[in-house]
Amino acid sequence: NLKVVKQRMINQRLGPVSMETRGVIASYSPGEDTLTVWSSTQIPHLLKTQLSVMVGVDEAHCRVITPEVGGAFGSKLNVYGEEGVACFASRKLGRPVKWIEGRRENLQGTIHGRDQVNELEVYFRPDGKVMGLKCLIIADLGAYHQLLTPAIPTLTALMILGSYNIPNVSVETKGVFTNKMATDAYRGAGRPEATYIIERAMDLVSYELNMDPADLREKNFPSPKDFPLALPTGVTYDTANYQKTLSKVLKLAGYQKLRKEQERLRKKGQYIGIGLSTYVEICAMGPSSRMPAGGWEYGMVRVEPTSKVTVMSGTSPHGQGEETTFAQIVAEGLGVPYDDVSVVHGDTSVVQQGIGTFGSRTTAVGGTAIHGATERLKKKMARIAAHKLGVKPGELVFRDGKVETDDGQKSIAFGKVVEEAYLARQLPPGVEPGLTEQSVFEPPNYTFPFGAHLAVTEVDPETGEVHLRNYYAVDDCGRILNPMLVDGQVHGGIAQGVGQALWEELVYDENGQLVTGTLMDYTVPKAHHFPWFETANTETKTPVNPLGVKGVGEAGTIGLRARPAQSFRGAEGRGPGGEGSDVNRSRGRATP
Repeated sequence: NLKVVKQRMINQRLGPVSMETRGVIASYSPGEDTLTVWSSTQIPHLLKTQLSVMVGVDEAHCRVITPEVGGAFGSKLNVYGEEGVACFASRKLGRPVKWIEGRRENLQGTIHGRDQVNELEVYFRPDGKVMGLKCLIIADLGAYHQLLTPAIPTLTALMILGSYNIPNVSVETKGVFTNKMATDAYRGAGRPEATYIIERAMDLVSYELNMDPADLREKNFPSPKDFPLALPTGVTYDTANYQKTLSKVLKLAGYQKLRKEQERLRKKGQYIGIGLSTYVEICAMGPSSRMPAGGWEYGMVRVEPTSKVTVMSGTSPHGQGEETTFAQIVAEGLGVPYDDVSVVHGDTSVVQQGIGTFGSRTTAVGGTAIHGATERLKKKMARIAAHKLGVKPGELVFRDGKVETDDGQKSIAFGKVVEEAYLARQLPPGVEPGLTEQSVFEPPNYTFPFGAHLAVTEVDPETGEVHLRNYYAVDDCGRILNPMLVDGQVHGGIAQGVGQALWEELVYDENGQLVTGTLMDYTVPKAHHFPWFETANTETKTPVNPLGVKGVGEAGTIGLRARPAQSFRGAEGRGPGGEGSDVNRSRGRATP
C-alpha cells in the first residue's frame, strides 16, 4: 500500500543584484554608418544581431564590446530596451549616448528570479521507496516575456526528480502574468526550485516514516551502473555516483556526531538544525535543437610568428575566470608556457561568432571548442615537425616547448615549427602557411553535475533568529581543470543560496508597487553572515565532451537551495529526520 504526503511550497521572488548594475554606451558614426556599443552583457553576439534589427543598421556595421563586467548571474542574458534606446538616440543625435542603471532601477527593472508556488504530492512505500511524484508549478512570469521567461519553469519540471530514480511523475506548469517585472534566468534558473521541491519531498517522507534522511536518500539513488539514465521527465543523465558524494559530505560534517549533539542540546532547550541535500544540475547549455538561439560555441587558436598564442572564444566570461581555464587548455595541449597564451573575448569585431556565457556552459561548451581548435592546430604542426624530423606525425608529442618523439630521441623546438609554418620554405605537400585553426562545438546532450550539501543552523527559541553555523559541500562537476576556480564558483553560489533561504525577497504591495526597491529593504547577506565553507569534490567525467567537464557555475546555489530551509525546520525536530511540528511549513525563506 502506498502512502502519500502533500505540501504547498513557495519559492519567493529574488533580485540578482550583481555588484555592477547594467550599463550601455552607444556611439553611431554617420559618415561610416557604423554603430559601436559597449554593454555589460553576457551575450555580445546575440545582442549585436538584435540591435542591428532594432535600430536598422547593417549587422556588418554593428559592433558590440563587452568590457570587464562586475557580475551578471543571468540577469544580463537579455536584450533590454535601454540598449535599443541608447542606440536610437545616438543615431538621431550623432553623438555617443551613455546610460547607467541606478540600484533602485536595477531592483525594479532588471529581470527577477524564481517566484513559484508548487503544490506537491509524493507517493511512497512503507519501506521508504518513493514510487511517484505529482506537482503543479504556478510560475509568476511578471508582466511580459524576456528572452527565457517561459522556459525557466520548464527546467524545474525537467529536474524535479533530482538524484532519485522515481518511476512515475506528473508535472503541470502554469504561467501567470502579473503587474511585476519579468522573471528570467537567475543563477540556477529553475533548478534551485526543482531541488527545493524534491528535497523537501524526501524530508517529508523521512519524517512520515521516522527514517533518517540520509538513509532514505540512499535508498532512492540509482546505481552508478544505471547511467546513462533516462528519466520519465525526458532527460537522460550522463554519469553519476550519488552514493559517493553523499558518503563524503556525511564524513566531512561528522554527521552522526551532529545528530548526537542535536539531541543533547535539545534537552537543554537549545536548538540546532541539520539540513541534508543531494542535487543534480542540468547545464552545459546545450544542444542547439533544444535552445532558443543556438547551443553551439566557437573557439579559435592562433600561434603568432613570435610563438605566442592567441585564443578567441565566442563565450563572454564576466568574473568566472575562464580566461585562466582557456589558457590552461591551450598551454597544456601545445606544451607551451601558460604565460605565452592570451585570451580574447567579448568583442564582436575581433571574435567573429559565438553564443555567450550562461547555463554553466563556458568551459564545457566554449572550452571544448577551444580544445578542438587546439587539436587541429597540433595535427598541422605535427605534420610540419614530422616532415622535418623524418618520422610519422602520430609519433610526436608536444611538451616543454618542443615537438618530439615520445622517447625524446628526436625533437624540434616549438618555435622552429612556427618559423617554418610562416616562412613556408619546406612545408609538407598540401600544408598551407600559417597557424590558425577554429572549431565549433555542438554538444550532443546536456551535462549533469551533482553533489551533496549539509547545513547546520542554530535557532534562537525566543526570537526565531536563524544563524548558519556550519556549511559542508561536496560537488562533482566532472573533470576539474582549475580547483581554485571551482571553489570560487561553489562559494559564490552558496552565498546566494543562503541569501534566498534566510533573507532575500522582492515584495510588491497590493497596488503593484515594489516595496523592497533599495538595498536598505532588500536584504542581501554580508560576509560576516557566513561561516567557513568546508568544501570537497569528487570527479565523474562526462562522455558528452572530450574534456570530461560538466560545469559548476550554478552548483552552489542549486545544491544549497533546500539546506538552511531544511535545517531550521529540523531545529525543534523529533526522530531521526530531525523534523518537528513545522515540517509542513511552505515558505522558502526563514522569517521568525
